[in-house]
Amino acid sequence: MTNYRQTFVPGGTYYFNACLADQTSKLLVQHVDLLRHAVRLCQKQRPFIINSAVILPAQIQMIWTLPAGDANYSARWRMIKSTFSRHVPEPAERSQSMISRGEKGIWQRRFWEHLIKDQDDYALHDHLIATAPLRAGLTRDGSEWPLCSAYRRRMRSNETSRSSVA
Repeated sequence: MTNYRQTFVPGGTYYFNACLADQTSKLLVQHVDLLRHAVRLCQKQRPFIINSAVILPAQIQMIWTLPAGDANYSARWRMIKSTFSRHVPEPAERSQSMISRGEKGIWQRRFWEHLIKDQDDYALHDHLIATAPLRAGLTRDGSEWPLCSAYRRRMRSNETSRSSVA
């Protein structure tokens, strides 16, 4: 059995990247409401704070802060991925290993996690999220991608500046 190195810090703040098995898929943006529902459902059962997030066509990147005394981010990702997968169509092609394991083949088996160490590390990973739509060739600026927290921050900033002028 593979021994993955993971850092479990109760109440920690983590950066995550979870990808679909088919990197050419647009499933996450096509079913963004379902993905949001899966995340909200998970948050109700296993609370956590989403500090920053971006949804791209075939991957999702997030920064979470877990509750004090809780470091079980794997259970949360399992819940999000399985809830989403149950409600989308099965891919046309699945490998024999996926079929034998009973996997639907929507997501890559794992996700990438990184424990945020300090404010500079947080700023770096928040920047990675904000610029992900640009790196993916979807926009010229992450704040233009509506499925990015940088977009929401820009919208709130615009609303605040309009209301202070009025």
